[in-house]
Amino acid sequence: MTVDIDPLTAAIPAADLVRLLIAARATVATAESLTAGLLSATIAGVPGASAVLRGGLIVYATDLKHTLAGVDEQLLASAGPVAAGTAEQLAAGARRVCGADWGIGLTGVAGPDSQDGHAVGTVFLGVAGPDGTEVLRLKLAGDRWTIRMGAVHAAVTELARGLGGG
Repeated sequence: MTVDIDPLTAAIPAADLVRLLIAARATVATAESLTAGLLSATIAGVPGASAVLRGGLIVYATDLKHTLAGVDEQLLASAGPVAAGTAEQLAAGARRVCGADWGIGLTGVAGPDSQDGHAVGTVFLGVAGPDGTEVLRLKLAGDRWTIRMGAVHAAVTELARGLGGG
Protein backbone atom coordinates (compact mmCIF):
# COMPACT_ATOMS: atom_id res chain seq x y z
CA MET A 1 0.00 0.00 0.00
CA THR A 2 1.30 3.49 -0.86
CA VAL A 3 0.37 6.29 1.48
CA ASP A 4 0.81 10.00 0.82
CA ILE A 5 0.74 11.71 4.20
CA ASP A 6 1.68 14.89 5.89
CA PRO A 7 3.29 13.15 8.85
CA LEU A 8 3.29 16.26 11.00
CA THR A 9 -0.48 16.74 10.86
CA ALA A 10 -1.42 13.04 10.89
CA ALA A 11 0.98 12.06 13.66
CA ILE A 12 0.05 10.47 16.94
CA PRO A 13 2.36 11.69 19.71
CA ALA A 14 4.98 9.25 20.96
CA ALA A 15 3.55 9.67 24.48
CA ASP A 16 0.26 8.22 23.25
CA LEU A 17 2.10 5.28 21.71
CA VAL A 18 3.90 4.56 24.98
CA ARG A 19 0.58 4.78 26.85
CA LEU A 20 -1.02 2.32 24.39
CA LEU A 21 1.91 -0.09 24.66
CA ILE A 22 1.78 0.02 28.46
CA ALA A 23 -1.99 -0.58 28.43
CA ALA A 24 -1.50 -3.55 26.08
CA ARG A 25 1.43 -4.84 28.14
CA ALA A 26 3.36 -4.95 24.88
CA THR A 27 6.93 -4.15 23.89
CA VAL A 28 8.51 -2.72 20.74
CA ALA A 29 11.89 -2.86 19.00
CA THR A 30 13.18 -1.10 15.90
CA ALA A 31 15.47 -1.74 12.96
CA GLU A 32 16.26 1.64 11.43
CA SER A 33 18.11 2.55 8.29
CA LEU A 34 17.31 6.08 7.08
CA THR A 35 16.21 7.20 10.56
CA ALA A 36 19.41 5.89 12.19
CA GLY A 37 17.93 5.56 15.68
CA LEU A 38 15.59 8.57 15.66
CA LEU A 39 12.53 6.36 16.17
CA SER A 40 14.01 4.60 19.20
CA ALA A 41 15.20 7.94 20.58
CA THR A 42 11.75 9.46 20.10
CA ILE A 43 10.08 6.62 22.00
CA ALA A 44 12.80 6.67 24.68
CA GLY A 45 12.18 10.39 25.21
CA VAL A 46 8.79 9.62 26.76
CA PRO A 47 8.69 9.02 30.52
CA GLY A 48 7.80 5.37 31.11
CA ALA A 49 9.32 4.18 27.83
CA SER A 50 11.59 1.77 29.66
CA ALA A 51 8.54 -0.42 30.29
CA VAL A 52 7.92 -0.90 26.56
CA LEU A 53 11.05 -0.17 24.48
CA ARG A 54 13.19 -3.32 24.21
CA GLY A 55 15.87 -1.85 21.95
CA GLY A 56 16.82 -1.08 18.41
CA LEU A 57 19.17 -1.89 15.59
CA ILE A 58 20.76 0.84 13.51
CA VAL A 59 21.28 -0.78 10.13
CA TYR A 60 22.31 2.19 8.02
CA ALA A 61 24.82 0.13 6.03
CA THR A 62 23.32 -2.48 3.71
CA ASP A 63 25.43 -5.36 5.06
CA LEU A 64 24.17 -4.69 8.59
CA LYS A 65 20.59 -5.19 7.44
CA HIS A 66 21.61 -8.82 6.92
CA THR A 67 24.08 -9.40 9.76
CA LEU A 68 22.13 -7.62 12.52
CA ALA A 69 18.49 -7.81 11.45
CA GLY A 70 18.57 -11.00 9.40
CA VAL A 71 17.36 -9.57 6.11
CA ASP A 72 17.88 -12.20 3.43
CA GLU A 73 21.05 -11.57 1.38
CA GLN A 74 19.29 -12.65 -1.82
CA LEU A 75 16.53 -10.11 -1.19
CA LEU A 76 19.08 -7.35 -0.63
CA ALA A 77 20.89 -8.33 -3.83
CA SER A 78 17.74 -8.46 -5.94
CA ALA A 79 15.38 -5.85 -4.48
CA GLY A 80 17.95 -3.68 -2.73
CA PRO A 81 18.07 -2.01 0.66
CA VAL A 82 15.15 0.31 -0.14
CA ALA A 83 12.28 -2.11 -0.74
CA ALA A 84 9.04 -3.34 0.80
CA GLY A 85 10.51 -6.78 1.46
CA THR A 86 13.49 -5.24 3.18
CA ALA A 87 11.25 -3.20 5.50
CA GLU A 88 9.19 -6.31 6.23
CA GLN A 89 12.25 -8.34 7.19
CA LEU A 90 13.72 -5.45 9.19
CA ALA A 91 10.55 -5.27 11.28
CA ALA A 92 10.46 -9.02 11.82
CA GLY A 93 14.18 -9.04 12.61
CA ALA A 94 13.89 -6.28 15.20
CA ARG A 95 11.03 -8.14 16.86
CA ARG A 96 12.94 -11.42 16.89
CA VAL A 97 16.42 -10.16 17.84
CA CYS A 98 15.18 -7.90 20.63
CA GLY A 99 12.46 -10.24 21.89
CA ALA A 100 9.65 -7.72 21.46
CA ASP A 101 5.94 -8.09 20.78
CA TRP A 102 6.16 -5.53 17.95
CA GLY A 103 8.93 -4.68 15.51
CA ILE A 104 9.27 -1.66 13.27
CA GLY A 105 11.51 -1.53 10.21
CA LEU A 106 12.33 1.68 8.36
CA THR A 107 14.27 2.04 5.12
CA GLY A 108 14.16 4.72 2.48
CA VAL A 109 15.73 7.66 0.70
CA ALA A 110 16.20 10.91 2.61
CA GLY A 111 18.21 12.60 -0.14
CA PRO A 112 19.65 14.68 -1.47
CA ASP A 113 19.84 12.18 -4.37
CA SER A 114 17.63 9.30 -5.45
CA GLN A 115 18.84 5.76 -4.72
CA ASP A 116 18.45 2.66 -6.88
CA GLY A 117 15.64 4.27 -8.84
CA HIS A 118 13.73 5.41 -5.76
CA ALA A 119 12.91 9.09 -5.49
CA VAL A 120 13.88 11.18 -2.50
CA GLY A 121 11.11 10.82 0.08
CA THR A 122 10.37 7.17 -0.68
CA VAL A 123 10.15 5.29 2.61
CA PHE A 124 9.14 1.72 3.36
CA LEU A 125 7.73 1.16 6.83
CA GLY A 126 7.27 -2.36 8.18
CA VAL A 127 5.28 -3.08 11.31
CA ALA A 128 5.53 -6.66 12.60
CA GLY A 129 3.21 -7.83 15.34
CA PRO A 130 1.54 -10.90 16.73
CA ASP A 131 -0.72 -11.23 13.67
CA GLY A 132 1.86 -10.69 10.94
CA THR A 133 3.60 -7.83 9.20
CA GLU A 134 2.22 -4.84 7.33
CA VAL A 135 4.35 -2.75 4.99
CA LEU A 136 3.52 0.76 3.83
CA ARG A 137 5.22 2.74 1.10
CA LEU A 138 5.31 6.39 2.08
CA LYS A 139 5.93 9.42 -0.11
CA LEU A 140 7.37 12.15 2.07
CA ALA A 141 8.45 15.64 1.06
CA GLY A 142 11.06 18.00 2.40
CA ASP A 143 14.73 18.06 3.26
CA ARG A 144 16.62 15.13 4.86
CA TRP A 145 15.60 16.05 8.39
CA THR A 146 11.93 16.52 7.49
CA ILE A 147 11.81 13.19 5.63
CA ARG A 148 13.51 11.34 8.47
CA MET A 149 11.23 12.88 11.12
CA GLY A 150 8.22 12.23 8.88
CA ALA A 151 9.19 8.55 8.79
CA VAL A 152 9.42 8.51 12.59
CA HIS A 153 5.99 10.14 12.96
CA ALA A 154 4.49 7.68 10.46
CA ALA A 155 5.98 4.72 12.34
CA VAL A 156 4.65 5.91 15.69
CA THR A 157 1.22 6.52 14.15
CA GLU A 158 1.04 3.14 12.39
CA LEU A 159 2.09 1.20 15.48
CA ALA A 160 -0.48 3.10 17.54
CA ARG A 161 -3.12 2.18 14.97
CA GLY A 162 -2.00 -1.45 15.19
CA LEU A 163 -2.59 -1.25 18.93
CA GLY A 164 -6.08 0.14 18.36
CA GLY A 165 -5.23 3.74 19.09
CA GLY A 166 -5.90 5.49 15.84
